[in-house]
Amino acid sequence: MKPGDRAPDFRLSDPSGETVQLSSLRGGPVVVFFYPKDDTPTCTAEACLFRDRYEEFVEAGACVIGISSDGAASHAAWATKHRLPFTLLSDPGGKARKAFQVKRTLGILPGRSTFVLDGDGVVRHAFHSARHPDRHVNDALRVVKQLASRAHRA
Repeated sequence: MKPGDRAPDFRLSDPSGETVQLSSLRGGPVVVFFYPKDDTPTCTAEACLFRDRYEEFVEAGACVIGISSDGAASHAAWATKHRLPFTLLSDPGGKARKAFQVKRTLGILPGRSTFVLDGDGVVRHAFHSARHPDRHVNDALRVVKQLASRAHRA
């Protein structure tokens, strides 16, 4: 997926078993970040960076969603341990990951990609890197703020 593409819709479960459908979140920016595994060093660093800047995302009108193939219990424990305020979704079969064309790292590990969608569900930013969790967060926030600024001017 690249900027200008329409994001594919998905329906995934959160830790409480509630289903979240991506298209139901339209109207404001949505940050979707795919990460390999709960409670691993780089994934935790990335999630905690999103946590630390979460209020800035919210102030800019954005929703933040993290997605991995881990199950509800793992997501719930990880979110509690690190006080993660955003939604974590389980993608056990990798359908959402595949629909977003998130490539594997070294051909074996689930990839790390962050997408910023505008209020119409169009990809406005895509960043793919197994490293640099700070860039995932900082770049996403920069784009979200640009989208919010444009919306206020309109």
